[in-house]
Amino acid sequence: MDGFRTSRLNILQISSASSFGGGERYVVDLTNALVARGHDVYVAVRPGSPLTRHLQLSSEKIVTLPLRNALDVQSARELEKFVRRKEIDVVHAHMARDYSLASYAARRRQTKFIVTRHVLFKLNRLHRHTLSRAARVIAVSQAVAKELRTSQVVRNDQIAVIHNGIDVESIRKTCAVLHRGVFLRTIGLPVGVPYDGALVGSIGELRTLKRHDDFIRAAALILKEFPETQFVLAGVGDGREQLEKLVTELGLTNHFHFLGWLDDADKLLCAMDVFVSASETESFGLAIVEAMAAGTAVVATATEGAQEVIDDQKTGLLVPIGDVKQIARSVVNLLSDPEKRERIATQSAESAAKRFSLKRMVDEIEKIYS
Repeated sequence: MDGFRTSRLNILQISSASSFGGGERYVVDLTNALVARGHDVYVAVRPGSPLTRHLQLSSEKIVTLPLRNALDVQSARELEKFVRRKEIDVVHAHMARDYSLASYAARRRQTKFIVTRHVLFKLNRLHRHTLSRAARVIAVSQAVAKELRTSQVVRNDQIAVIHNGIDVESIRKTCAVLHRGVFLRTIGLPVGVPYDGALVGSIGELRTLKRHDDFIRAAALILKEFPETQFVLAGVGDGREQLEKLVTELGLTNHFHFLGWLDDADKLLCAMDVFVSASETESFGLAIVEAMAAGTAVVATATEGAQEVIDDQKTGLLVPIGDVKQIARSVVNLLSDPEKRERIATQSAESAAKRFSLKRMVDEIEKIYS
């Protein structure tokens, strides 16, 4: 991948993530892109990390440590030894519980300590000392940067806003060759499900903050207007059982389908007519941007991240958080007006390509590293 040119760096990414969401996709995409640019990249993870299978790294580049919590002294010492042995130039941490370990590991004067803040949750005052050594704290959105400034845990001059990036060209190529009917058959939809009707879906971890229950309730309302519509939800998490129970209670079993984890989620985005994000909070909204890049019209709740990504009525439709009726009305509006849906989809794809490319993100991070 061509981009900002810098000398070859030895880089250590640290992530103790035990599930795979937008922040983990960021670590994977950044790592793989940096490797493609000629940097020597290592990644420290927990045993059984979901990141491992997505990283284009040889086994010796993956460092497995307990990374239990911010007070895991043994892991911190092992990381520091590794940094010294490999003469690491940059240590980059991505989760709050990893900050203190990464800061300790980067004590060498020549090693730069970088943090990416992926979420809007408040940091506590104890992080002030840990992050005082950070050369930069990357905020994935203006909303995250605002929260960092408000909390006063880091100095203003430490904060750098670098929006998440996605592989726009890869998504475009996927959509260009996708045969929707064939793909939908391969993901396990029940026999008898029509493949030529409207498909409305969402992708995300199955947890409370994603408010997938609002999406399910909206689906029941949408079916009153478009009874042939099919709904899909891709993702894993502890909330699946409750969501499945809700689908049954609302009589949606023949129309609402849980797909679990999909390695080829891009294909699902390409196959959708409308993508729905019903989240209570989004620091950025990576899945929203991926749907935009796929040329799929988006209906999203007006979270901080979604408002930053979507130009309402132009590159998507924003609705109040928790407003099931408005989610349904917006989807029905798009399904009943194909020209509007296509116009929004086209404009959103152009916006995603212009504002949220992976190349742009890696270029900006490389400059901070160097």
